Amino acid sequence: MKRKQMLALGLTTAVTASLLAGCGGEKKDKEKEEGGVKEFTAFFAVPGTEINDDNEIQEKIAEITGAKCKETWLTGQTAEEAIGTMIAGGEYPDFIDGSDGTAQLYEAGALIPLDDYIDDYPNIKEYLTEEQWDKLRREDGHIYWIPQFGSVHGEEKVTVHNDEAFWIQTRVLEWAGYPEVKTMDQYFDLLEAYQEANPTMEDGTENIPYTILCDDWRYFCLENAPMFLDGYPNDGSVMVDTEKLQVMDYNTSETAVKYFQKLNEEYKKGIVDPESFTQTYDEYIAKLSTGRVLGMIDQWWNFAYSVNDSLKQQGLHEQGCDYVPLPITIEEGIQNQWHNSGAVFNVSNGLGITVSCDDVEGALQFINDLLGQEVHDLRNWGVEGVDYEVDENGEYYRTDEMRLQVSDTAYKASHLCTYSYFPQYSGTSRDGINAMKPENQPKEAFDGLNDDVKKCFEAYGAETYVDMIGTNEAPGPWYPMYSFSNTMTTSTPGGMAWTKMGEIKHEYLPKVVMAEDFDKAWDEYMKVYEGCNPQAFLDEMQEELERRMEAHKKYE
Repeated sequence: MKRKQMLALGLTTAVTASLLAGCGGEKKDKEKEEGGVKEFTAFFAVPGTEINDDNEIQEKIAEITGAKCKETWLTGQTAEEAIGTMIAGGEYPDFIDGSDGTAQLYEAGALIPLDDYIDDYPNIKEYLTEEQWDKLRREDGHIYWIPQFGSVHGEEKVTVHNDEAFWIQTRVLEWAGYPEVKTMDQYFDLLEAYQEANPTMEDGTENIPYTILCDDWRYFCLENAPMFLDGYPNDGSVMVDTEKLQVMDYNTSETAVKYFQKLNEEYKKGIVDPESFTQTYDEYIAKLSTGRVLGMIDQWWNFAYSVNDSLKQQGLHEQGCDYVPLPITIEEGIQNQWHNSGAVFNVSNGLGITVSCDDVEGALQFINDLLGQEVHDLRNWGVEGVDYEVDENGEYYRTDEMRLQVSDTAYKASHLCTYSYFPQYSGTSRDGINAMKPENQPKEAFDGLNDDVKKCFEAYGAETYVDMIGTNEAPGPWYPMYSFSNTMTTSTPGGMAWTKMGEIKHEYLPKVVMAEDFDKAWDEYMKVYEGCNPQAFLDEMQEELERRMEAHKKYE
């Protein structure tokens, strides 16, 4: 490891200012101690919000664990750009999640292998099953990162659909008398009808019927809907025929043609936001936060945690601007799989410890301590009597004032410390009573709903967001296939094809949606797409599918 570190430090390209901040600068004083508290640094290659240096809960966690971490987040770059710059500079933070740049970190020798340490830290060891730990091993047999999400403790508790869906504002459904909306055509018919009758918000602001996020890797909001519309779960890069155990390409399906043709028609009608293909992620979030957007496809985690708080702070929930998911498929009679039971275990990236960390054992102890129940409660629920109360049965709950308080940006910066990109549990607390997270505490989740959402749920006979679309059994042991495609590089024919396919979809799908002649534009797209050699990609995905099925057998 020392040799790898010296090689990395020998590189000369300058590190950008933002990454220097994430690493603590070129002369970073790693894990310095003030009053006996170790200080680590972390960089996460995703957008995020930094907390205040004197954050109250971070200080409480430091008192318990003897450590704290200064977190920095992605700004103004893609994950690959940020990680590439960091590798070139040869200076790393202690902890890192490279997101789409994780493969770069691995190939650069920037991460230390963790497998020799795991058994020494009981909370970390317990965090995943033996099968899951084995799935994380790279080609050299070592484990280099720990997925932060996807571990369920005890009974699964789910009230929020944290995944992808066609979302719609409650005001649209209420206006229409809460109709059954099950197909793509019905969804857009409803948006059209509402927009015609209600072109503006109460203050005269023009509504946007439907917008699409296409920025960088988030263009899944545009491109992967055919998979869901045909009733398949989120394997991300392919569909899997569960009977034949065969991968299939959703980009060329009949449903893909129907879906993009519908977007083309809606674009021509003015229903699709003309800024869809140029807006940045920040612009998209800002737009949703105004309450103007009636509907979109997105993952809950990609918008809700910032947008919902903003809508609440502005009182826009009183106008019905909250979003709920709908069970949309291409036609009626198809069982949708927008939501599946069981957590998604993504092995393609996670939290790693870098070769620049001088105290690997201390860093792992910090992760171990963050998974302890007392600290886990502080991260997610906050402080008892301040952020939540406990009833006579030991169940946690929040008052309306507390809920409003924890949605406030300034309060979150000064008081809350979720360490949101460190390993964490969903499911049930070790007390056997409470959910690990407030949003999945059934009574608290329902009590905390805004009135417009409660009224909507009641109309549809639902109590949770999941009830709005239904749930399915967890997919098979191959799932999700995107955890393999996310690790592909151009070193193989399939990886080269995958890269080209992504580039072509980024370039041509907006053109297809905006085209005057859809058929001509689609044919041109398909011709260029086939030139990417997608079969090479599908062949490698099929090999991985079969490998995963075979590897699972020893754990049955």
